[in-house]
Amino acid sequence: MTIMRMVYAAALDLRTDEAYYWTWSKELQLCFLDHPPMISWFVRLGTALFGDTNLGVRFAGIVAMAATQVLLADIVRRVTHNVQAVILAVLLPEAALYYGLLMAKVAPDVAAIPFAVAMMWALVRLAESNDGRWWLAAGMFGGLALLSKFTVVMLLPAVAAFLLVPSWRGRLLFSPYPWLGAVIALIVFSPVLIWNVQHDWASFRFQFVRATAPHDFSLRTLGDYIGLQFGQVGFVLLPVTLTALTLTAWRSYRAREPVGTLLSTAVLVPFLYFLWKSLTLRIGDTWPMFMWPIGFAAVAINIVKLREDGAPAWFIRSTLRWARIAVVSGIAMVVLIFLYYVAAPWNFLGRTDPIGAEAGYEQVAERLEQELKTTGATWIATSDYRTYAMMRWFFRGRVPVIQINERARFIGFRDPGMNLIADHAGLYVVRDPDNTAPLLAGTTARREPLGSVERSWRGRVMDSYTFGKLTGWTPELSPPAESPLYQWRWLAGDPDATPYA
Repeated sequence: MTIMRMVYAAALDLRTDEAYYWTWSKELQLCFLDHPPMISWFVRLGTALFGDTNLGVRFAGIVAMAATQVLLADIVRRVTHNVQAVILAVLLPEAALYYGLLMAKVAPDVAAIPFAVAMMWALVRLAESNDGRWWLAAGMFGGLALLSKFTVVMLLPAVAAFLLVPSWRGRLLFSPYPWLGAVIALIVFSPVLIWNVQHDWASFRFQFVRATAPHDFSLRTLGDYIGLQFGQVGFVLLPVTLTALTLTAWRSYRAREPVGTLLSTAVLVPFLYFLWKSLTLRIGDTWPMFMWPIGFAAVAINIVKLREDGAPAWFIRSTLRWARIAVVSGIAMVVLIFLYYVAAPWNFLGRTDPIGAEAGYEQVAERLEQELKTTGATWIATSDYRTYAMMRWFFRGRVPVIQINERARFIGFRDPGMNLIADHAGLYVVRDPDNTAPLLAGTTARREPLGSVERSWRGRVMDSYTFGKLTGWTPELSPPAESPLYQWRWLAGDPDATPYA
């Protein structure tokens, strides 16, 4: 399965967000508007080993998957001392599409997952050894998880339950180690705090507005959230995991057992929170993905605990049977989807295909290359971060590429090559639905239409783009905060803007 993920990583073109994070890896900022910096460091590591290639950008995700499985195996081994349970814990993530295949792609969650599981592992070691110094390791891993993605803050209720529910709560509360662990977490997380202090808390405000923006009640977004969990975790594995977590929570809270309390709370609280938010907000595809591996550990542990608790034999057999079905059917589905994207020539989903919807940007880049030679333009402009990232990926620094709006995304970025932009003609490329946006209306830019190009995948047109030649204007890299060219789309009041994952 690891070899399969490596083939997938090397064979498929980067998606737009992956190229976006690759651009981050060239900047080495302490933080970015959208996310903390860890994913950019992951990409930097992979490209240092394999160059600016598909595999290089994605390599750290493959390592993260292996590290996650090792940690899950050791958690289950220490709790159950059962080899079959350990094997099940290793196989369960392979049976979930997101982990079995899509960990071989770049997203902040890929960085957050191993660190979040490592924090759980450190706390399990604490429960096993009764050595308070494991709080220090938990703090370090928790800080690294926060340095990867802000949503892992939702693991804090689990840590609080682990501290307060068992009978040791009085002793631990007066121990220095939990508080030292919290200090270590803040120190590790400090690059994000420093960057935000320097930039008016930009990334925190970005996330806060996304989370609190008013939306109408919608059963569609609820259905999207539930459907995504079934699709990315598994149609059998998701109910198996939720059932195991419910049984674990019921058993552990009644007995005040620390590990079961920790694992069940770490998944059920974020799951229910996202379920509630999905009534009014579209939950991003990857937002809940940091929590499910912890649930897989609970599945393996629950089977052993049922035997120890003397559960009815038929119930234990049924639980084990469904876990096996989840593994076999899930891995089969992961392999089939791998073959569909790597080896098959068909497009069954049309424009809704999640991979095909972001494929074919090389066709746009080829047309831009031709227009650069024909018009004598020396730089490329766009108004969409996805197009910006893909053009930077394909041109690899040979031509300056700039997104003229949402400049808050690029705080602290290096000079893209203003000596080739100022007083030179540029090419402006924009998706057709956005072609009428009045971004250039308040500038001195003159725009000469040059035509259009279609982006297609497996014989199906996925999108079309319009080209124009820009003259008489030099874009401002650092416009004032009140400028519509500085603000990101939600803050600018764009009613059609969608939450960026």
